[in-house]
Amino acid sequence: MAVGKNKRLSKGKKGLKKKVVDPFTRKDWYDIKAPSFFDTRNVGKTLVNRTQGLKNANDYLKNRVLEVNLADLSTNQDDGFRKIKLQIQEIQGKNCLTNFHGMEFTSDKLRSMVKKWQSLIEAHYDVKTTDGYLVRLFTIAFTKRRPNQVKKTTYATSAQIRQIRKKMFEIMAREASTCDLKELVQKLMPEVIGKAIEKATQGIYPLQNVYIRKVKILKAPKFDLGKLLELHGESSTESGKTVPGSKDFKEPAILDSV
Repeated sequence: MAVGKNKRLSKGKKGLKKKVVDPFTRKDWYDIKAPSFFDTRNVGKTLVNRTQGLKNANDYLKNRVLEVNLADLSTNQDDGFRKIKLQIQEIQGKNCLTNFHGMEFTSDKLRSMVKKWQSLIEAHYDVKTTDGYLVRLFTIAFTKRRPNQVKKTTYATSAQIRQIRKKMFEIMAREASTCDLKELVQKLMPEVIGKAIEKATQGIYPLQNVYIRKVKILKAPKFDLGKLLELHGESSTESGKTVPGSKDFKEPAILDSV
């Protein structure tokens, strides 16, 4: 072999692998805090890359949307078919303060309600709460057999469905526009709106399984830290020490000799 022809001798070993670093070593765990109107405040934990250079961990955490089962947030296990969406809006130390971002039914609950020989009635309505949130409410209802009914089917006519839907719009507008977002969420859990619709439509056609199946926040007002801290049972005003005013100031006495 001629001298200087072996090019591989000058270079390093071929196929040397890069040192594999576990990505979890550069991540931090943060606690997720639910608003105070839920029974369980500690929802869980979330991961984020540690603050490094210009990349701030808080920027990556803010506006994250988390999906939590309502049964985990409340002491009532019967609410397992509702999924609550929470959005991280503020970071305090290792705590992520969240706010309500939406609600949805699980697909198995929706499928279990749909049956043969009955009418399904759906409606959605956009309404603005008193604190400036534009919310879209989706309602679902099913027709029910009348007592002592012989007929197999319980189909409502299109005219009756239109009347029922009109009642749904009225009740949704009345219940949601007169309260703030916190009160609206508290109405969703015991199904106040669904029961009101069921009662109001008895004269048109008896209904069953009337629920607000989905809540979507279309538009939120400008972020206010004070209101968020109120939701979490904290106060944004901190009491500091009193600063002495001009009345408290006393001029020092003149010295005869220095």
